[in-house]
Amino acid sequence: MGLVEESRRLAPELEANAAEDDELRRLSDRTWKCLLERGFLRAMQPARFGGGEASLLEFIDATFELSRCSPSAGWVAGVIGVHPWQLALFSEEAQQAIWGSDPTVMHSSSYNPTGKAERVPGGYRIFGRWSFSSGCDHCKAVNLGAIAGGRDLDGGSQIADFRSFLLHRDQYRIEDNWNVAGLKGTGSKDIVVVDAFVPEYRTQSHVDYAFNLPLPGQKLNDGPLYRMPWSVVFNMALASSVLGSARGFVDLWTVQSSTRTLNFGARVADDPLMQRRLAEATWDIDASMTRMRADATELWQMAEAREAVSMQVRGKMRWNMNRGCELVGRAVNELFHAASGRSIFLDQPLQRRFQDVQGALGHAFLVPDPLARSVGGTLLGTSKPEMIL
Repeated sequence: MGLVEESRRLAPELEANAAEDDELRRLSDRTWKCLLERGFLRAMQPARFGGGEASLLEFIDATFELSRCSPSAGWVAGVIGVHPWQLALFSEEAQQAIWGSDPTVMHSSSYNPTGKAERVPGGYRIFGRWSFSSGCDHCKAVNLGAIAGGRDLDGGSQIADFRSFLLHRDQYRIEDNWNVAGLKGTGSKDIVVVDAFVPEYRTQSHVDYAFNLPLPGQKLNDGPLYRMPWSVVFNMALASSVLGSARGFVDLWTVQSSTRTLNFGARVADDPLMQRRLAEATWDIDASMTRMRADATELWQMAEAREAVSMQVRGKMRWNMNRGCELVGRAVNELFHAASGRSIFLDQPLQRRFQDVQGALGHAFLVPDPLARSVGGTLLGTSKPEMIL
């Protein structure tokens, strides 16, 4: 059974677990176990470590379906699930450090460079605070983003050296501050590092990703899955979760509205404005998912042909999915405002679903503006193109 079919089969179980996940403010042990043992979290892990090494298309389709039934479980499956893919790009020494004794070990992340990194002999000194580390309670390592000086480019210019740093569980603490309105079950808590040493082999520069430079992990992990750009793959993990959560919201709204009456006894099902709102929301989700699936297919074909993905193509693909999420967010807002007044109560399922979508849309990597500049600038022939990692 494939991941998509398995996610649909497990939907009732994950949906039933969602209330407990929210109450715990992290995924329950049984939800995490389900995602791990059923192959979702290891879908992008190299087959040589027992992972699924699935196609990107199968991964985003499964993330969509998981998020449709349980937004928090789907979000964690997408975010945590993409990390084994990135680790496969690291050196073999780094991969063995995490998976050598237990290939089921997962790690969380927080890429926004709010902490500090200083170069020292043999590696880097890491310290500071990072936020929004989804699924961190169940993980035994973390990947943190920080800027470590600059990188010289051809032509004499320099850019910030934005890097990922892989830390073991005993090098950081988790601060339990995840008291939120949406995506409660993701447990996206703060990571605090006092003073940790990260050797050179457990770090990787996103500048290398941006310029399609060879990566050490690609020597042993040579499949097309590991020849795709980090920014697009990570963005797709987020966007597929947003779109799946939105689909779940629309599913629930439709069920509730089909039997609801308006003032003077008129049925919602007979109201042309309600029909239009629902039709538009459904179209927005379907169109956004179809566009992303087409981009994932194109990305896979380029990887099979060993064709480098330019910044312009990366920018367009990321614009497609982030613009889609923006439109879907607006459609969800329209439907929520047209729902029953009782939806404002915190114990109403539609309220929880609405907040889950809003929470997901708040992720910094889903902001469409810089990608609009990339696409628009390319079309206009700008002299200052946007840099897309």
